[in-house]
Amino acid sequence: MLLFLVAAVGAAQTRPEEIRMNQVQVLASHNSYKQAIDPSLRSILRETMGDRLKGLEYSHLPFADQLDRGLRGLEIDVVHDPKGGRYAAPAGLAWVKERGLPAGAPYDPQGLMRRPGLKVLHVQDMDFRTHAYSLRQALGQLRAWSERHPRHLPIVITMNAKQDLIDRPGFTRPLPFDRAAYDAWDAEIRAELSAGKLITPKGVQGTYPTLDAAVRAHAWPTVESSRGKFLFVLDEGEAQWKLYLDGRKDRVMFVNVPEGHPEAAVRIVNEPRKNIGYIQRLVRSGYYVRTRSDADTREARTNDKTRFEAALESGAQLISTDYYVPDPEIGNGFQITLAPGWNPLLLPAFRPLPPIE
Repeated sequence: MLLFLVAAVGAAQTRPEEIRMNQVQVLASHNSYKQAIDPSLRSILRETMGDRLKGLEYSHLPFADQLDRGLRGLEIDVVHDPKGGRYAAPAGLAWVKERGLPAGAPYDPQGLMRRPGLKVLHVQDMDFRTHAYSLRQALGQLRAWSERHPRHLPIVITMNAKQDLIDRPGFTRPLPFDRAAYDAWDAEIRAELSAGKLITPKGVQGTYPTLDAAVRAHAWPTVESSRGKFLFVLDEGEAQWKLYLDGRKDRVMFVNVPEGHPEAAVRIVNEPRKNIGYIQRLVRSGYYVRTRSDADTREARTNDKTRFEAALESGAQLISTDYYVPDPEIGNGFQITLAPGWNPLLLPAFRPLPPIE
């Protein structure tokens, strides 16, 4: 209760130009690059996966369309492909051809999958349709949109290093992420987005002894100074974030590490209903939290918004959904909407409301 009162008093004294980016709550999408699995391939996969396939039966609009709708968070998964070509011929396309079923749209018409570099992909060989084939292409699309909307709120990009093995005949074996892969990852981001377009861990830390100390002091950049910029987060387990952090003094991405760690700043807590109190403590302590309003199509199919309601109440700054527009296949109108607004925990009584873009 005391923390809430302190936050409320502080909010009443806050001037618009002093509002920090962690004091804003926005909507995001999950696996934002993903297109639907082709109908013919879905019919084949359903034979072996049954109802498990339902968790993959969602898709997204192009990045620009999502951002035009007010989303200010995206998620992009990448796979390591330093030589190029590893993911250029998904087995699913061959399965459809072998059965004589109708083919989907041409895959990778520009041949980007054959070039060296990080690629954007959900599940190799079965769920591979994407709005951007390479990370460079995805970043270029985001940069182009940002240049058309230079005053946009900061866009948070959560990222996963995909290397899960599907140990079945015909499936591509992903390469593990090593130091060279993470070096290339940072380099590709910097190649597409100038330093002035990035919110980095070093920039947030400033003169504080650690990044954790900075965020606990709520020393996030102001909304005004963050406009037109991107913040990247590596959402991986301990082995991977340790590999990424090792020796990097000026890295691009924040990492999802436990609070109290010297590099802690952003936390991924995907289930808000059972973790609402925990998320609230993180937010009030200064951390930036991403949670989810729905997952694996479950909430959409049952038209259940209790998870979204918990996400709102938790104060998590980034609420991720697959349903900012309803899915006509599900047909029940399930939709998650949230205009960018002030965080209910950190600015509960803030008035007046300056424009938010």
